[in-house]
Amino acid sequence: MTFARVALLAAAFVAVAVFSPFSSAGSERVALSVAIDGAIGPASSRQLEEALDVAAKRDAEVVILQIDTPGGLVTSMREMIADILASPVPVIGYVAPAGGHAASAGTYILYATHVAAMAPGTNLGAATPVEIGGLPSLPGGEKDDQKSQGDQKGQGGRPAGDAMMAKVTNDAVALIRSLAELRGRNGDWGEKAVREAASLSANAALQEHVIDFVAHDTTELLQLANGRTVDVAGKKVVLATKGLPVETLEPGWFIRLLAVITDPNVAVILMLAGVYGIVFEFTSPGAVAPGVIGTVCLVLGLYALDFLPINYAGLALMLLGIAFLVVEAFNPTVVLGLGGVAAFLFGAAMLMRIEGPGFAMSWAVIGPAAALTLGLALLTGSYVWAARKNPPRVGGEAMRGQPAEILDWQGAEGHVLALGERWRAKADEPIAAGDSVEITDISDLVLTVRRRDAARNGATQ
Repeated sequence: MTFARVALLAAAFVAVAVFSPFSSAGSERVALSVAIDGAIGPASSRQLEEALDVAAKRDAEVVILQIDTPGGLVTSMREMIADILASPVPVIGYVAPAGGHAASAGTYILYATHVAAMAPGTNLGAATPVEIGGLPSLPGGEKDDQKSQGDQKGQGGRPAGDAMMAKVTNDAVALIRSLAELRGRNGDWGEKAVREAASLSANAALQEHVIDFVAHDTTELLQLANGRTVDVAGKKVVLATKGLPVETLEPGWFIRLLAVITDPNVAVILMLAGVYGIVFEFTSPGAVAPGVIGTVCLVLGLYALDFLPINYAGLALMLLGIAFLVVEAFNPTVVLGLGGVAAFLFGAAMLMRIEGPGFAMSWAVIGPAAALTLGLALLTGSYVWAARKNPPRVGGEAMRGQPAEILDWQGAEGHVLALGERWRAKADEPIAAGDSVEITDISDLVLTVRRRDAARNGATQ
């Protein structure tokens, strides 16, 4: 009888747990918001991926992707687009706050979202791909580049040798047109944004059918999105977003760290700090701290570069330049120093195979880093060179010329006190107890001494 009651209670508990509306956190209707603020890069891609994963697990109604970006890396942009297209949860792209923009890569991402909206006072466009991977621009270099391109134009008005850029542009046009066809947006203007770097304000984007509506805030955004039918992973879904509570997903510590170290300039500084920390540890064994800090910095720098589209020839030149400068520090020459600086500069300039807003090497970092590296090498080299010229301070060489005190003496040998220690000694001339002597040589822990002349004895008295 007792067993039957326990069984009935257990069955009732299971039924309540299964059919209760509060049985899982995913049953709560909610809109999750994630903000992409700044350059599009590996951290942005990771942040969106994690947000969409959380939204899928919690069965959220929609994900609001708030965009304010000048653009970024093509590789990270394509990863974000792929995640949006594969997401089982509808994504609403929202360019905000007022004064924000979705330029370059942000335009492609907005085109990929299921619903596109903008806040008043925002803009989008200027989606022309820029792939450099060469030397950083010097001040005033843009005018010179435009002039040289104008002089080098060939048939059809296209700069000579620009076939690669034409391929990249055509690929970008195909991408934005395919996204426009998928979401029913203006593909012609999308192509214009790619080829001519065209831009639009929020109201103009609405008139050009680039976005679905203009919303002042997320509350209005969810009201205007309510009832729209969107294609989510091949299925038609009617959005029920009116009055949904909005929960903001903040990036974790790892994403924040990734956003900092994936700046190529920061990655280069971390690598330099790592290399010199390890070098200092090898030259001063037992310091521990430089070795630990250097190893951590080097690993972080290499980890960051693994996320970036780098040119491995540039990385090899940088490491070769650092190696030359390290050798220069311990074996001072002019050739190794100049060669190391040149290799480091060229390697740093070539490091990024593809550059974008927020992901370009800067002369403000490369120049001082090279100057600091050369300065450290020259400073260390000067100390090494000075140490070679100075008389030895330890070992047998350092004992030559040092005074000694006769302790006991018999014939041609005896014992002396030198540098606070008792030594066996011998001499090639007659020496008596009480004579003042100096060391001339040391062999097999036996000192060779001689009597100091009368003038030297007078000088010491």
